[in-house]
Amino acid sequence: MPTVSVGRDRLFSALGKSYSQEEFEDLCFKFGIELDDVTTEKAIIRKERHLDEEDGGVGDDDGEIIYKIEVPANRYDLLCLEGIAQALRIFNEEQQTPTYTLASIPKDSMLKMHVKPQTSSIRPFVVCAVLRDITFDEASYNSFIDLQDKLHQNICRRRTLVAIGTHDLDTLQGPFTYEALHPKSINFVPLKQEKSFRADELMEFYKSDMKLKKFLQIIENSPVFPVIHDSKRTVLSLPPIINGAHSAITLKTKNVFIECTATDLTKANIVLNTMVTIFSAYCQRKFEVEPVEVIYSDGRSFIYPDLSVYNMEVPLSYITGSIGVSLEAEKVTSLLNRMQLRAEHSVLDDNKCNINVSVPPTRSDILHPCDVMEDIAIAYGYNDIPKRRLPSMKPLPLNQLEDLIRAEIAMNGFTEVLTWILCSNQENFALLNREDDRSSAVIVGNPRSSDFEAVRTSLMPGALKIIGHNKDHPKPIKIFEVGDVAFLDESKDVGATNRRHLAALYCGTNSGFELIHSLLDRIMEVLGTPFVPIGDNTGYYIQRSDAPEFLPGRQASIIYKGKHIGDFGIVHPQVLNNFVITDPCSFLEIDIEHFLSAGDLVQWLESCFA
Repeated sequence: MPTVSVGRDRLFSALGKSYSQEEFEDLCFKFGIELDDVTTEKAIIRKERHLDEEDGGVGDDDGEIIYKIEVPANRYDLLCLEGIAQALRIFNEEQQTPTYTLASIPKDSMLKMHVKPQTSSIRPFVVCAVLRDITFDEASYNSFIDLQDKLHQNICRRRTLVAIGTHDLDTLQGPFTYEALHPKSINFVPLKQEKSFRADELMEFYKSDMKLKKFLQIIENSPVFPVIHDSKRTVLSLPPIINGAHSAITLKTKNVFIECTATDLTKANIVLNTMVTIFSAYCQRKFEVEPVEVIYSDGRSFIYPDLSVYNMEVPLSYITGSIGVSLEAEKVTSLLNRMQLRAEHSVLDDNKCNINVSVPPTRSDILHPCDVMEDIAIAYGYNDIPKRRLPSMKPLPLNQLEDLIRAEIAMNGFTEVLTWILCSNQENFALLNREDDRSSAVIVGNPRSSDFEAVRTSLMPGALKIIGHNKDHPKPIKIFEVGDVAFLDESKDVGATNRRHLAALYCGTNSGFELIHSLLDRIMEVLGTPFVPIGDNTGYYIQRSDAPEFLPGRQASIIYKGKHIGDFGIVHPQVLNNFVITDPCSFLEIDIEHFLSAGDLVQWLESCFA
């Protein structure tokens, strides 16, 4: 989790109270953060330079005491001293949760950012805002800069998703233009430099810069670079690399223009909201932000930042049942108010109570009722939740069925294996002689390697890979696996669904087709499913199939109560060759979730495991 370094004295000043180290550790624990380390400025420098303590031991002249506070990774509002101090003041009921507002100005008077269509090929989104009449001192200025760095390392994913640019608005002239140009046509003086560079020259110049060189790969191979100009064609920034020196902010800056270019609009909004909500406290009109209109080339326009409140209803019964503590609605709303979540309760017609929660723009981590419940548990105090014996856990019928099948197959001499749920797209389709119709497999958006670029739609690739890597193992090899596969499914809110499959494979000097067939019969016998004539929906039967992964004429589909639940057969020689297997194999795969559609089977399972 991220660690935020803050000066102890400045933090206590912001809290309006001094604490001993033990008292502050206790406060942090109650709020859900942790005081990770206590050090000093000089001790940090010595550590960075790898100096021993005898080269300058810790003493009274070591400078300001620094608290290193560990915060949750999704609490972006706690990545700076201002955010931590405000959250703790509200938690201690010494301050109300601020109401963040947009400055009331006519749309025609708003600053405008025009987005050119060429940006869609590199960084398609931009969001902006203005902090008016802000007053910085050295500490708040450094905190402002440090928060940008923390966000860049965290939610911005090292500027690949979002890059933040901050500018002295008084040095610029709106409206602004966000465009993508050829590197040789971009020329400006970058931050902390005095010489003007072309954008392609900057790429070479910063290759020796320890801080900036790691960001170059984001755009350096693109034919166009993103760039932001004002109305006088002054370059504000070359995102995500560097800002221009012309609009650099200083301690004397009074009006700050913030722009965030991004490949992910949701995260850009979170980043912008985090910046403006925290530092609007230093504006003359506290917690007020001036909006900016972003206009796209197709005519769409949006007003940023979006400081609207997200409303959520959470049943009181869900909260108390999950935490394990009986709480009155008034107590729950009081606890939520301490966690920066405004809450009220309402009673429905059936006397059930709901908690109506208003989520402010600072709390982007609140996505689900369980997040609300967690905040209530934190505010109530984990140590104050009474210990209790958990009620007996009843296993899911699917897991009961899986355990029964696994035990039966093991008793038939098969060895259980466990393979990766991710595989290559080639293993999922081409190596099995299957065609990829692009409508079944769940594809990983940004795979770490080609071996893990799709979620398996069958257990077959994993089983064959095991045989291919154990060619020298004494024959026969009899293995099985019960595991999940995934398919695209538009009816699900996540766009995909999991299915529990059983697979068994026999590899030996002969195909072992009759052994795989007999294993199928044994499984059906254990489940009490009779073998019936074709067309009879009271049991199961097999019929000829033409799956490309099996040998023609030596394969069959399994039909259970009128539904196709799997296939078995002798594996096609081409498929064996694709997995470098020299011995014949037979394979069986069944979707075992179909068995649960029979209510009598579920009752039987419950009686078996009672």
